[in-house]
Amino acid sequence: MRACLAEGIGTFALVFAGTGAIVVNDDSGGVVTHVGIALTFGLVVMVMIQSIGDVSGAHINPAVTIGFWVSGRFPARKVLPYIGFQVTGALVASGFLKLLFPDSTTLGATVPAGSPFQSFVFEILLTGTLMFVILCVSTGSNEKGLMAGITIGAVVALEALFAGPVSGASMNPARSIGPAVLAWQPGTLGVLWLYIAAPVIGAVIAVPWCRWIQPVGSTTGDEVAS
Repeated sequence: MRACLAEGIGTFALVFAGTGAIVVNDDSGGVVTHVGIALTFGLVVMVMIQSIGDVSGAHINPAVTIGFWVSGRFPARKVLPYIGFQVTGALVASGFLKLLFPDSTTLGATVPAGSPFQSFVFEILLTGTLMFVILCVSTGSNEKGLMAGITIGAVVALEALFAGPVSGASMNPARSIGPAVLAWQPGTLGVLWLYIAAPVIGAVIAVPWCRWIQPVGSTTGDEVAS
């Protein structure tokens, strides 16, 4: 239960800070900027890894939890509880943003800038790259902490910087579910499937990628993740 609660709190922080930066940027006429939004996502991931990595592994992402399970490093019985708390944390975060910014129509939801196919492929590749890095830096307990947090947070920020204008650079089903459900707009709900399916596919594909490069150890799921 402590681990599940940590996942809920960590995902709450991720969605509240990350999508909050988008909402504040829209509300303030662009003061935060696209770079600021990308850095916010990367920094909050880094902070959460440092804060709760020793408690839950700081997955804060259903796709990452599934990726760890597929790699054999996370027990199946914990997958659904983790995902449940992650999605709940995202919904609560979006609820607070809706309360604070009632005029926001999307609450920072992810929507394709181009075709859904383009964003679908982007999200698979982005999440695959992210999961690959996570698996590589979390093969042993010594990777928990600041350096793993910096590495994974940097990947999140990097991908958000160049892919955010294309697909929103979600890489995280919970991050997309929260604002889409609370905003309840046809434009965001209609593409929500994309931001659920693509990150999961990308995370699963990353497992053989990592095994081709280095063996994925049979460690517990309490390693650092994003």
